[in-house]
Amino acid sequence: MRKLQFLVKSSVFLFVAFLIVMTGLYAYAYFSPKLELANIGQMYIYDRENTLIYQGSGTSEWVNLEHISTHLVNAVISVEDKNFYKHQGFDYLRIAKAMMTNIKNHTIVQGASTISQQYIKNMYLDFDQTWKRKIEEAFLTLELEVHYDKDAILEGYLNTINFGAGNYGIMNASRYYFDKDASELTLEEAIMLAGIPKNPSRFNPVNHYDACIERAKVVALTMLNNELIDEETYHQLFVNPVSIYGKRETNNLQMLMYYQDAVLKELEKLPGIPTSLLDSGSLKIYTTLDMDAQTKLEESILNQVTDEAMQIASVLVDPESGAVRALTGGMNYAESQFNRALQSKRQVGSTMKPFLYYAALENGMTSSSKFMSEYTNFVFSNNKVYSPANYNNLYANKEITMAAALAYSDNIYAVKTHLFLGEETLVDTAKKMGITGEMAANPSLALGTSELNMLDYVQGYTTLANGGYRTDNYFIEKVEDLNGNVLYEHKNKKKMVLNSNYVYILNEMLTNTSNSKFQSYTSPTALSIANKMSKKYALKTGTTKTDYWTVGYNPDGLLMIWLGYDDAREIGNETSRWAKNIWIETMEDYLKDTEAHWYDTPDNIVGILQDPVTGDPVKDGNAAVFYYVKGSEGNTTTNVGIDRTEE
Repeated sequence: MRKLQFLVKSSVFLFVAFLIVMTGLYAYAYFSPKLELANIGQMYIYDRENTLIYQGSGTSEWVNLEHISTHLVNAVISVEDKNFYKHQGFDYLRIAKAMMTNIKNHTIVQGASTISQQYIKNMYLDFDQTWKRKIEEAFLTLELEVHYDKDAILEGYLNTINFGAGNYGIMNASRYYFDKDASELTLEEAIMLAGIPKNPSRFNPVNHYDACIERAKVVALTMLNNELIDEETYHQLFVNPVSIYGKRETNNLQMLMYYQDAVLKELEKLPGIPTSLLDSGSLKIYTTLDMDAQTKLEESILNQVTDEAMQIASVLVDPESGAVRALTGGMNYAESQFNRALQSKRQVGSTMKPFLYYAALENGMTSSSKFMSEYTNFVFSNNKVYSPANYNNLYANKEITMAAALAYSDNIYAVKTHLFLGEETLVDTAKKMGITGEMAANPSLALGTSELNMLDYVQGYTTLANGGYRTDNYFIEKVEDLNGNVLYEHKNKKKMVLNSNYVYILNEMLTNTSNSKFQSYTSPTALSIANKMSKKYALKTGTTKTDYWTVGYNPDGLLMIWLGYDDAREIGNETSRWAKNIWIETMEDYLKDTEAHWYDTPDNIVGILQDPVTGDPVKDGNAAVFYYVKGSEGNTTTNVGIDRTEE
């Protein structure tokens, strides 16, 4: 009896305490400053021509609740928060049921967030599952509920929610998926849209129609159970296919959102922007985006790549300033929001070699320094053996020049150079050029076995393309608040970190990858696109079993491309053709209105005609120009032997 009385008293005490606490919290929320909803998510992103490319949270306009289909309103409330008009921000019964279900299943299988909570989460908070974030969400939800009526909350939610494929807000989603205004949605269309926010990538009807319909049937069942549709209507739904439009009126690019991801990531790191504006998105962002270049890059990718499982990352940079003009992080943002240019790390293959050969030039070697190109076992003091091979096992079986080794991407020459210099030298050189990723100082580093991120890696190439000046690659030129006050403005910072003489020699050597004069026992690696070049380019390709890279530049543009599979399966021979064609098509279009431009020859540099492979002096015939710092002309020897190896 006493136990029963104790339980009753305890329950009453806890209930009263709960009421007191909640009353206090609601009172605190009531007297707190009113949350500003009018400008939440009203972010404006402009390209380099100050043309608006992105507005709000992706919406083209805010639509009032009375202009949204009743079918859509009913479907969303039914599947997301059936007691929306009854609770005060939290559905306590639903929370209790979800807790019991999750405890029973020993994992989180059911949530209990209300529309108000989701709206706050979308607008003000990140998605970290921490107690601090949850407490902050609760307070903001209370403030939202006491300051706004239910219709205003629902209107805001429907205008900002993620409907997939870069569509935020019901009007944008309606026009993209069905080519109609939000007020014109049919019951089936409304149910389909209501199901998408559960998993915007998986339930996008453009790419995953069947999954979208299965999810829509779940939404429809909740409407039946909540008596929003009858049995007859329910059984007639989705008998016939629903027509999907899947286009935008402007900027209908399926990869543009990858660029926007990069912009927003950079925005988070900029100094001088109030946290409140970062949270609410009430900003005007002026970017470095060249929409013509982005469009051409995407068109070329879609025309070239025919394997639906293949993925791509690419970045186009203005070397002089470091401004990123175009970027892709995958084949289709609607299908996969994983941004491979920002988030992935892949082996870079032979594109690492230019950094190696710059270090070689800086340490006394020349463009005609020779090593033997033949199959080689490198045996180290711990009796470990490293046996790299050339592509297709092609070897000169004689001494070749550095210029030839770079044109053919000879692996044996590269490893010998790497060991001659010392394995730390390449790491130090790459770091000096701006690459921050981890690189293992081992024999295979010369062949690009370390995994690097594209945006980090392209910094090193930007330094080479900029004549030895290091500058930060960037996406944002200027940020303003909605009143036009400048909060941030990019300032170019250039620092000379390399010897301009050696950079010039290296850049000249990189033009030989498309130079027919180097045609010999094998072909230069980019010779297949030489006839498409109207300008002079420094160019390097790189291949691993799972990755293919093409990167090239001149003073006016730098484009880096990676192709591969997310599951790291082996790539086919056609991958190299796709990458090189995308590269040359994009670069030629990007530079079509510019004059042919190359680097000025330093006063301390001389050019001599020599045999491309052997480096022997040649007066005419099949001769290539080798460049030297004055005083080192024609030097074909390497002054120090290679320790730690046996051939």
